[in-house]
Amino acid sequence: MSSLLVRGQDGGVSVSPESAGWRYVSFNALRISSGGRFELETAGSEACIVVITGRCAVRIGEVGWPHVGERVSPFDGPPHAIYAPPGMTVEIAAHSGDVEIAIGSAPATRGEPARHIRPSDTRREVRGMGNMERTIHHILMEDAAAESLLVTEVVTPAGNWSSYPPHKHDTNDPPNETQLEETYYHRLRDTRGFALQRVYTADRSLDETVAVRDGDLVLVPRGFHTVSAAPGYELYYLNVMAGPVRRWCVTFDQEHEWLRR
Repeated sequence: MSSLLVRGQDGGVSVSPESAGWRYVSFNALRISSGGRFELETAGSEACIVVITGRCAVRIGEVGWPHVGERVSPFDGPPHAIYAPPGMTVEIAAHSGDVEIAIGSAPATRGEPARHIRPSDTRREVRGMGNMERTIHHILMEDAAAESLLVTEVVTPAGNWSSYPPHKHDTNDPPNETQLEETYYHRLRDTRGFALQRVYTADRSLDETVAVRDGDLVLVPRGFHTVSAAPGYELYYLNVMAGPVRRWCVTFDQEHEWLRR
């Protein structure tokens, strides 16, 4: 197994700063069976809980939302999500069927008020052309209030390239580039499928290409990165990012930047 690849098991996958060898991003994906509950303590972090599939009820302190989520699959439009500030207990209950959730978190001191992020609150973007086209749902990017987290999801048609041309965000030099750790949580519409993800530095001191299956997680600690969906297999991935500055400023690989023109 590659050091950047964390295989999903039994419908879940998890990484912490300690296991990833970095400072900011934690990620968990899990399934809550119908009638079940899950409790999250945010402690010294803020969290973004994205409902991948199903519907749940969520309560944070005295605030609650009885119906969060509606997708049958992550390919069925933009998501519902919950933002939770630090120092809170988040209670999630699956009242009407199984629920799959993903939780991205990062250190925060004050955070922002807890809120339900509805599909209408997300920003849809179609990026790229031809076999580089993909659809992006911006869930918690710079235009949405948070202290540390940046969260977005991408749906890539079968056979297309995504996060392409390759780009990086590992140097803290805003506004030219910001240093952001990142996780890619992959799902495939057809679970027989796979996708390829490459992470590499200009000097090739890091150069790994991994084959991901449904439910796998890829770590991007540094370097350029890009993803390819195998022909016949539509790909979804959820990105969670955090670093010393909450801005998404990237540098493209100069060898491939001509493709943007």
